[in-house]
Amino acid sequence: MTDRIWLRSYPPGVPSDIDVTRYASMVDMMEESFKKFADRPAYSFMGKTQSYKQVDELSQTFGVYLQTLGLAKGDRVAVMMPNVLQYPIAVAGILRAGYTLVNVNPLYTARELEHQLKDSGAKAIVILENFAATLEKCLAATPVKHIVLCAMGDQLGLLKGTLVNYVVRNVKKMVPVFNLPSAVRFNAAIAKASGGSLKKPVIKPDDVAVLQYTGGTTGVSKGAVLLQRNLVANLLQTDDWFDPALKKIPAGEQMNVVCALPLYHIFAFTVGMMLSLRTGGKLILIPNPRDFPAVLAELAKHKVHFFPAVNTLFNGLANHPDFNKVNWSNLLVSAGGGTAVQSAVAKLWLEKTGCTIVEGYGLSETSPIATANPVIGTEFSGTIGLPVPSTWLKLLDDDGHEVPVGQSGEIAIKGPQVMAGYWQRPDETAKVMTADGYFKSGDIGVMDERGYFRIVDRKKDMILVSGFNVFPTELEDVVSQMEGIMECACVGMPDEKTGEAVKLVIVKKDPGVTEAQVRAYCKENLTGYKQPKVVEFRTELPKTPVGKILRRELRGK
Repeated sequence: MTDRIWLRSYPPGVPSDIDVTRYASMVDMMEESFKKFADRPAYSFMGKTQSYKQVDELSQTFGVYLQTLGLAKGDRVAVMMPNVLQYPIAVAGILRAGYTLVNVNPLYTARELEHQLKDSGAKAIVILENFAATLEKCLAATPVKHIVLCAMGDQLGLLKGTLVNYVVRNVKKMVPVFNLPSAVRFNAAIAKASGGSLKKPVIKPDDVAVLQYTGGTTGVSKGAVLLQRNLVANLLQTDDWFDPALKKIPAGEQMNVVCALPLYHIFAFTVGMMLSLRTGGKLILIPNPRDFPAVLAELAKHKVHFFPAVNTLFNGLANHPDFNKVNWSNLLVSAGGGTAVQSAVAKLWLEKTGCTIVEGYGLSETSPIATANPVIGTEFSGTIGLPVPSTWLKLLDDDGHEVPVGQSGEIAIKGPQVMAGYWQRPDETAKVMTADGYFKSGDIGVMDERGYFRIVDRKKDMILVSGFNVFPTELEDVVSQMEGIMECACVGMPDEKTGEAVKLVIVKKDPGVTEAQVRAYCKENLTGYKQPKVVEFRTELPKTPVGKILRRELRGK
């Protein structure tokens, strides 16, 4: 696309492009924040806060410890933890010492963990003891030589930390028995390296910062290679995009950012942890976003300004009886991503908080933000918004040709946040990168004349009914607006007559909802071929730890 028509729809004050040379690396950006905001609280976790100065010192010390292990610059270090204080310390230490971070889902099975550790070539891992038994099962088959073992209470002080660890291990029994004799405890590693000085490596824009593994929904899980400059660019893009709303925070008041999504996920990593760090915010770490009463009890203690979340989290919290115990009047940005935000959820969230959900779009391969809605909007748009500064989007047909405005095609993205490729998989990289440098997302979208993009679905999720394309996202959005429906998902199922038919799976909010009512509602709101052949009720939908509904698990059942 030669003309970025979306720039005409940009809010006042948002630049069309960023200065990609502003920082040579993530380390430069982090160290600037550590100095600039030294006395401010950086993280809040279970009632304990750590200042930027403390995180600066602890991460340097942890970097020193890693350097004593004899790792070479660029070696991969895996982190497998939920949102605990050690996560940001470990991340900063790994990057400052010159290593590459590998974010790992803590709920992985031994098979999944083995694949990622082998594929990345990780030589060290920082892991919460709750998941050590999983590591033990696959350790011998991996290149990991060094294990740093963390516990929930490590950074909470002696008294509280001991109590928390006792409860986690002995009362809640959340730590399965394991045997990792070579592992070193996190606090012991810090103590051992205390007083040492970090050998500061030269870190360049093209050095690999993070290997961010894709969910594996398109086959084997692959590592998106995110360079220092990719992450720096996306932080600057995101900062510029959210600034019109966040500058409304009163002078002298610190921004508070909710981090309920897991930090191993690129959305929480960039838009939660790193953006908060860059802007001098306080990040409220939530270890278990599925425990809604605990989440709301924690948020009730803080002024909440910025809340990145996914549709299922917005929905679950807004429907919880404790929701109004939180003062939502300071909320300036509700950033929706990861999966489509449904209009019924957005409507309820706006009614209850007065803050519009700003939906964005991106992937692990784009660090992640590629598009977002303007933060000054007062209505939920139902689109994924506009390409962020320095970003180009176009829509391609099956032959790789660009389609005109108003026609659907595969979303292709170009910009400084786009990955360098998949880790050691040139064949897979070649499949997704075009000759002119665009990344093909696998998502089908449409652009209107104002430059706003809308997702119509993923290529592989599309259902073909008698030759008609049916997009699950559309059906799910329509059905979720029916009274008495908590959430829903739809998938294609084989059908002798039509090739495929629609299967709709529903979780009720009102137990009185019947199949007949659902069918009548669908008949009223959806054309014939889009109506479900099978309607199924369940108590819950299968989801990833981030809250994405696993449609593939619904297909075979």
